[in-house]
Amino acid sequence: MKRVVYREWRIPPERYWSLLGFLAALIGIAALSFGYMEHEGHWVSGMNNSVVWGMPHVFAVFLIIAASGALNIASIGTVFKKPIYKPLGRLSGLLAVAMLMGGLLVLVMDLGRPERLIVAMTNYNFSSIFAWNIFLYTGFMAIVIAYLWSMADRQGGPFNYPIGILALVWRLALTTGTGSIFGFLVARQAYDAAILGPMFVALSFAYGLAVFMLVLMFGFEEEGRPIGPRMMRRLRNLLALFIGIALYFTLIYHLTNLYMAKNDSLEHWLLLSGGIYTFLFWVGWILVGSLAPMWILYHPVLSQKREWIIGACALVIVGGFSAMYVIIIGSQAFPMALFPGHTILESGFADGVNGAAAPYWPTIPEILLGVGGVAVALLITAVGVRVLQFMPESLADDVVAPDEETLDAAPFAKPA
Repeated sequence: MKRVVYREWRIPPERYWSLLGFLAALIGIAALSFGYMEHEGHWVSGMNNSVVWGMPHVFAVFLIIAASGALNIASIGTVFKKPIYKPLGRLSGLLAVAMLMGGLLVLVMDLGRPERLIVAMTNYNFSSIFAWNIFLYTGFMAIVIAYLWSMADRQGGPFNYPIGILALVWRLALTTGTGSIFGFLVARQAYDAAILGPMFVALSFAYGLAVFMLVLMFGFEEEGRPIGPRMMRRLRNLLALFIGIALYFTLIYHLTNLYMAKNDSLEHWLLLSGGIYTFLFWVGWILVGSLAPMWILYHPVLSQKREWIIGACALVIVGGFSAMYVIIIGSQAFPMALFPGHTILESGFADGVNGAAAPYWPTIPEILLGVGGVAVALLITAVGVRVLQFMPESLADDVVAPDEETLDAAPFAKPA
C-alpha cells in the first residue's frame, strides 16, 4: 500500500498559459457584456416585466448548487469515513469555492445596480430567504477554506472531522436555501412548492459530481497521472445513483402538481404545449441529462471506457442547464393566476391571460455574462492546482485501496 502524495499541477508552461489566456479572454468578454448592459440598461437583454430572472441566473444558480455538490466528495471521505475518497478532498473543496465565487459574481453583475449590493449586505430583512442566503454563501466559503486547512496542515488534522460535519450541514442548508428562494414564491404556480428545497439538494449532488469528474479527468489526463479502475468505478456508480435520486424528486414534484387541480394548466403547458420549455424538459433535462447518462454509466461495456464516462458527465451538465432554464425561466413565463378560478381574456402585459406565456429569448450579452462566471470558476481552479498541492500524484488502485488506517494520515503526506 502506498501513501497519498500531493503536488502541484505541472503541465507544460505553454499549455498552462494558453489555458489561462483563453479563460481570461472569456472573462474579459463577459466584463464587456456586463458593461454594455449596465450602460444601455436591461432593455437590451431578453428580460421583461414577466421574466425578470434571465439566462445569467441560469448560469449562476447552476454554479451555486454545483459548488455544494462538488464538496460532497470531501464529505463522503471525512464525515462518512470512506477512505477511498479522501485523496480527492482537497480538489473537491477548491472546486466548490471556485464555482460558488463564479456563480455569485454572475448574480452581482446581473443585479442592474451592483454597487447597491452593500445595501443588501448591511440591511437585513430576516423574513426574506434572500437575506439568509447572504449568510449561507459567505459562511460556506469561510467553512470550506477552514476545511481545506484541516486537510492540508498537520495542525488542522484534529479539526478535520468536526469541520467536515459543519461543512456538510452548511452546504445542505445552502442548497436548500437556494431552492427555497423559488419554493417560497407563492405568486408563481411552478415555484410555490416546498419540495424544491430538497430537490435542489438532489440536483446539486449530480451536477457537482459531474463537474468534479470532468475537472479531475482533465487535470490527470493532461499530466499523465493515473486514475485506477476502482476509483473510476466508485465515481461513475455514485454519479448514476445521484442522477436517479434527482429523477425521483423531479417525478414527485410533477406528480404533486398533477394531483392538485389548480396546477392542471401549468403541468399541461409545461409537459405538452410549452414550446421550448417542453422541449428542454423532455429532451434536455430528462432524456439527455438523465436517462442517457444513466444508460451509459450502467452499460457493461461503455461504462468501462473513459471517453464514454466523460460524455456522460457532459450530458449531465447539459441536462443541468436545461433543468435550470425550465425551473427558473419557464416558471416565470407561465402566466400568473391573478384571479384564481377566473379566466382573463386580455391584459396589457399578458399577465394571467390563459395560455399566453411571456416571451423570452436570451441575448448574446446575457449568455456571455454567464459563460464568464464559468470561466472565473475554472480560472480559480487552474491557478489553485498550479500553485498549491491540491491534486494527488496518483489515484491508482494501490494508492486508493480502502485501507482506512493508512489513508487517515495520507492527507498530510508531502512529496520528498
